[in-house]
Amino acid sequence: MSDHGMMEKEEIFSKVLRAGRRTYFFDVRATKAEDYYLTITESKKFTNDDGSFHYKKHKIYLYKEDFTEFNEILKEMTDYIVTEKGDEVISERHQKDFKKEEYSTPNDGTEGGESVDNSDSAEKFTDINFEDI
Repeated sequence: MSDHGMMEKEEIFSKVLRAGRRTYFFDVRATKAEDYYLTITESKKFTNDDGSFHYKKHKIYLYKEDFTEFNEILKEMTDYIVTEKGDEVISERHQKDFKKEEYSTPNDGTEGGESVDNSDSAEKFTDINFEDI
């Protein structure tokens, strides 16, 4: 195999981001003309019924001419999400020690809902000792 053929397969620069069952691979690769482009690969692990596992992969190819607009849109989208929802992860699947908190919903008149206060709900139950029955 020629040196040129080896250049296509050679890792030029790589980074890995592990995120739960997903792993993201960021790889700089070279075109046949020896220009660089970026591949972003999402690899997600799936477990079969028999306990074995397999990976599903999705790949994006990003070329230099698209970097500026891609970065602008990515930043705009991520900023929007953080502005609208904050940067706290609230998904139960992403928190090993997640405990659902019950909270009261204020009645501000905007949605016509009733205020629910579950803060003392445990005190509303009677403690029953089965030996008493």
